[in-house]
Amino acid sequence: MDSTWKSLRTYLLITPQTLVLLAFLVLPIAMIGVVSFWKFNGYAMIPAFSWENYQGIFTSQVTLNTYLNTFKYVVLVWAFCLAIAFPVAYFLAFNIERQSRRIILFLICTIPFWTSNIIRMISWIPVLGKEGLVNQALLGLGIVNQPVEWLLYSDFAIVLGMVHLYNFFMIAPIFNSLMRIDRDLITAAVDMGASGFQVLKEIILPLTAPGMAIGSIFVVTLVMGDYLTVRLMGGGQAASVGKLINTQIGSLQYPLAAANAVLLLAITLIVVVGILRVVDIRKEL
Repeated sequence: MDSTWKSLRTYLLITPQTLVLLAFLVLPIAMIGVVSFWKFNGYAMIPAFSWENYQGIFTSQVTLNTYLNTFKYVVLVWAFCLAIAFPVAYFLAFNIERQSRRIILFLICTIPFWTSNIIRMISWIPVLGKEGLVNQALLGLGIVNQPVEWLLYSDFAIVLGMVHLYNFFMIAPIFNSLMRIDRDLITAAVDMGASGFQVLKEIILPLTAPGMAIGSIFVVTLVMGDYLTVRLMGGGQAASVGKLINTQIGSLQYPLAAANAVLLLAITLIVVVGILRVVDIRKEL
């Protein structure tokens, strides 16, 4: 009787979480999948089972180019975030001795999250615009004769904005991994004659790989679905799948938007699974 009650109690404890997961995650995704097979006649959605929306995605060169443009943003933002996050996390973990100072500097990294994404994006306009601070400095130093136009409303601005938004999602897990490394391992390696590069290659990087993987998952998933940064920093001159879906929803093309959402979700899951197959992150969780 006691064993039966314990087993039943376990199921009762997980029932609320399971119901919430089904109601607010599984069911909405399933509904999107269903709508992606419906038709749109220009005025209303028609319930059906048609591959027309998916065929339209794979046969449209504009849509395929939009997906490629999105992948370009993902790769660039991921690379820059990793290149910035690792040195910052390493500095906080190994070069700051006092715990209180380390915490303060780590909290400084969270300052951008004290404001909304829109405000953070708008704040770049007076910096990168034709009359912005950067162009004023370049003109004042005589480096250029006229304002540089590609600083704003360009791929450069979009990547910069995304790195600004999502870099902390890479810093935090890498910092957590670095703080878990036993310092005695590094001391022993140095005592045995290992160089700084060998310590980095053989000890620090392998032990930090799970944190890099978690940060990569965060950054990839966030950039994949981002449309606000593309719209504000691209000035309507750049495209991404997230912006494409937003535009299709605005024009009431829900089935086509749903098909793109399903395809984007599938691609994101494939990337995440690929990362998990390469790096085991269970020790970090």
